[in-house]
Amino acid sequence: MNDKISKTILIRNKRAEFDYYFLQKLTAGLVLTGTEIKSIRTGKASLVDTYCIITRHEVWVKGMYVAPYFYGSFSNTGERRDRKLLLNRREIRKLETEIKNPGLTIVPTKLFIDDKGRAKLEIALARGKKQYDKREVLKEKNDRREMDRAMKLYSK
Repeated sequence: MNDKISKTILIRNKRAEFDYYFLQKLTAGLVLTGTEIKSIRTGKASLVDTYCIITRHEVWVKGMYVAPYFYGSFSNTGERRDRKLLLNRREIRKLETEIKNPGLTIVPTKLFIDDKGRAKLEIALARGKKQYDKREVLKEKNDRREMDRAMKLYSK
């Protein structure tokens, strides 16, 4: 069981958790080339500064970094090219109607390899946080950390 956990690739977008409130999460497949999936399996990808757009009833992720595969030659593609997401028509339609509301966006949160070896991207319908909300989250995080430290000291 531990072998499976150590092989799992999980790339998170920590900045998105700090900048947005997640309203709804979906898991989507990705259209990738052979060298891109090999590079993701080695953990060489990043979700920093990524976002999703909907054009012609298709969802695309923009700005996702996938490093060129070391052993790939001419088959390596662009590092930050647009990649198509695979979702049901019903899910895409729902996202299209929700995006029309002001202040909402679609943000990638996690990139992982599923049990069958396919790359999946977790996306979230998100609303941006205000500056004071971000400060409040940091304050709560620090308070929780200090309480945990105090509990460890008193439990010994």
